[in-house]
Amino acid sequence: MKDYKKLLMANKAWAKERLEVDEDYFTDLAKDQKPQFLWIGCADSRVPAEEVINTQPGEVFVHRNVANLVVHTDINLLSVLQYAVEVLKVKHVIVCGHYGCGGVKAAMGNSDLGLINKWLRNIKEVYDKHNYELKNVSDEHLRFDRLVELNVEEQVKNLAKTSIIQRAWINHELPHLHGWVFDMKTGLIKEIMNIESNSVVDDIFKYDFHTVELISNSSIH
Repeated sequence: MKDYKKLLMANKAWAKERLEVDEDYFTDLAKDQKPQFLWIGCADSRVPAEEVINTQPGEVFVHRNVANLVVHTDINLLSVLQYAVEVLKVKHVIVCGHYGCGGVKAAMGNSDLGLINKWLRNIKEVYDKHNYELKNVSDEHLRFDRLVELNVEEQVKNLAKTSIIQRAWINHELPHLHGWVFDMKTGLIKEIMNIESNSVVDDIFKYDFHTVELISNSSIH
């Protein structure tokens, strides 16, 4: 049997099992989604969001990319973020990295990997920003783990720098931002950082929405 056929058979078994427990399961699932969480995770196949936090379909809105990055020019990520925050009104946004991340490991090296060089450059910038700390970690494995953690921290900070999050903080005082790292060797998640809503953002990244509104209104007249 071809590999992809096994997936289709597994889907039928899963659907049958759900209906045996609750005959209205899919009817209810199709009605709407009201997740409280947006998960921004790594595309690594070993870190499926719903599995590692034991949630059901409809409970978590998910975006995944290589090394769980929040890049200010990534329209895909920003579109997901805007929809989750402004339409679904999630209460929490979680950036979850994982130890042993291939993207972070690749960014620590000097190999020319083609197109993905552009993407990994964002992690290299994290390394450069924290170079003093990292160069003093002599053990390569520990330095790798620490860069995974620092990368998560910087991506959470990148979320706070977006106008999407800042506007939501003003209007709804949500969402809270979280940085986590999943350890595949234990199955456990390590909490790295939290940013409460309406937290202080560096002045250079802070948006003054009142000023923008005034400029817009004055241009009309």
